[in-house]
Amino acid sequence: MKTPLCVAIAQINSVVGDISGNARRILEAVTRAKAAGADVVLTPELALCGYPAEDLLLRPAFIDTCADELAALAAQVQGITALVGYPALFGGERYNAAAVIRDGRITHTYFKHRLPNYEVFDEERYFEPGVEACVFELKGVKIGVNICADVWEAGAADGAREAGAELLLVLNASPFHMNKQQLRYDVLRERIADTGLPVAYCNLVGGQDELVFDGGSFALDEDGTLAWQGEMFAEALSLLHFADGRWQERKVPEARPVEADVYQALVLGVRDYLGKNGFPGALIGLSGGVDSALTLAIAVDALGADKVRAVMMPSPYTAQMSLDDSREMVRRIGVRYDEIAIEPAMNTFAAMLAPQFAGLPEDTTEENLQSRIRGMILMALSNKTGAIVLTTGNKSEMATGYATLYGDMAGGFAVIKDIYKTFVYRLCAWRNAQPGGPVIPDNILTRPPSAELKPDQCDQDSLPPYEVLDAIIAAYMEDDRSPREIVAQGYPEVDVYRAVAMLRRNEYKRRQSPPGVRVTQRGFGKDWRYPITSRYRDA
Repeated sequence: MKTPLCVAIAQINSVVGDISGNARRILEAVTRAKAAGADVVLTPELALCGYPAEDLLLRPAFIDTCADELAALAAQVQGITALVGYPALFGGERYNAAAVIRDGRITHTYFKHRLPNYEVFDEERYFEPGVEACVFELKGVKIGVNICADVWEAGAADGAREAGAELLLVLNASPFHMNKQQLRYDVLRERIADTGLPVAYCNLVGGQDELVFDGGSFALDEDGTLAWQGEMFAEALSLLHFADGRWQERKVPEARPVEADVYQALVLGVRDYLGKNGFPGALIGLSGGVDSALTLAIAVDALGADKVRAVMMPSPYTAQMSLDDSREMVRRIGVRYDEIAIEPAMNTFAAMLAPQFAGLPEDTTEENLQSRIRGMILMALSNKTGAIVLTTGNKSEMATGYATLYGDMAGGFAVIKDIYKTFVYRLCAWRNAQPGGPVIPDNILTRPPSAELKPDQCDQDSLPPYEVLDAIIAAYMEDDRSPREIVAQGYPEVDVYRAVAMLRRNEYKRRQSPPGVRVTQRGFGKDWRYPITSRYRDA
C-alpha cells in the first residue's frame, strides 16, 4: 500500500460578512490539521465570506476585503495544502471560487461551473460560470476540485476526470431540508457512476437567517459505497486517509429519524440566529397550546433555560387547563415565567372603540385585538430587555392566514413557520422521548387545538382537519399540484378549494412575517415568491 494521503475535512460554521473571523476559523482548522499530520484541508464553499452573502457580493469593497484576507491567510499556510472557498474577481467578473494554497501562495484557482438559480439559490445574480477543470497532485494522487452544484449534474466532475483526476474534493454549502442527506448520497453516486472518482464532500454547518446548514460531510468510494460520514449539525475537523484508490476509514452512522434531524435543525437555527445577531435571550408568549410549547422547548435546548423567558397572558377566555399546563411545563423546563392578564387592556380598548363600533356585531376584530394586546406586551418586554420575541405560528397557520398581523405574528424570529401542525405533534413526541424525560405535558398534546379567543373555540371550527389541510398545502405549495389534481388524489373538493383560496389571499400577511428556519424543500421565504396582487386562479 502507498503512503496514504491524509485529507482533513474542516466542517466549520462561517459567519456571513465576518471575513477576518472566518479567516481565523480556517487558519485554526489548517493549523490543527497540520499538527495531526494532514496533507490537505478541505473547507466549505465560500467559507471565507460565509454563505449566502447575497447582495454583499455586489459591493466592490466586500470582494476586495475577501481578496486581502485570502492573501493574508495564504501567507500563513505552510507545509500543508488548503482548499479555501471565496468570491473571486477576475477579468472584471465575479466567480464562486476555490483557492488551492500551499507554502504561502495560491497555486491553483477553480471557478464553480454550475450556478444554481432555483429554490433558495440566486447564484446567477452574482457570479459567472467557470469552464476549466482544476487538478493538482499530492503524494502521487491527482486531485480534482468541484464546488457544490458542480456535482448535482454531469459536466464538471467529468471535466476533472478528463484532466487526470483520481480523487474529487468537493466544497459545499448545501442547506438542510428533510431527507436531504440521502439525496446528496444519491446525486454523488450518479457522478461516481459517470466518472469512477471517489469523493470527499465537505459541507458547511450553521444557521444563516432562514437557512440551516447541517454539515454531515462524507466520503464515498469509487463504487459509491459510503465509507465515512461526519457529525450532523456541529463543527468538526475530521481526518480521512486515501490509498490505492479507496478511503481507509469505515464509519457509517446509524439511520436517524427525520424528527431528530428537523429538531436539531431548529435548535441550531435558533442558536445561530440569536448568537450571530447578538441577542441576549428570547421571549416566548405561552398559550397552553402545542405550538408555543414546542417553541419553548427548542429555545431552551438552543440557548439554555437562563436565556429564555416565558410569558402567559390569559384573557377571560383562557381555560384553567391552559394555565395549569403552562405552569407545569415551565416547572419542568426551568425558565423564568410571568403571567400578565390582558382583561384590563381588553376593557380599555373596548371603551375606546365603543363609539366607532356602535351598532356593529362582534366578530374577529375583537378576537384580533386580544392577540395584538399580547403582541404589544411581548414587544414592550423585548424593547426593554433586548431579548428577541420568538413567534410560535406553524406552517399550516402561515399558509391559511390563521394568525394575526401585529399580534401573534409580532416578533423577530419564527421558529416553526416551516413545520406543519401535524409534524409539530411528531416533534413534541420525539422531544418527550429523549433522555431526561418529557418536557411537554400530555394535556397539551391531547387536547383539541384552540386559539381561545372566544368561548369554546376550536381550530377545526374554521379549518379542515389538520391531517387533511397539511396534505393539501404540501401538494399545492411544495409539489405544484393544481386543485383539480389534489381533488383527484381523494381530498374533499370543498376543503381543497377553500385551503388554496386561503393560501392565495394571505400572501400579504406572510410578507410581513419574521424569518424562520426552513426545513422543507419549499418554505415560505426565499423559495416562495408569489405576487400579492394577482388575479390568476388555477383550477
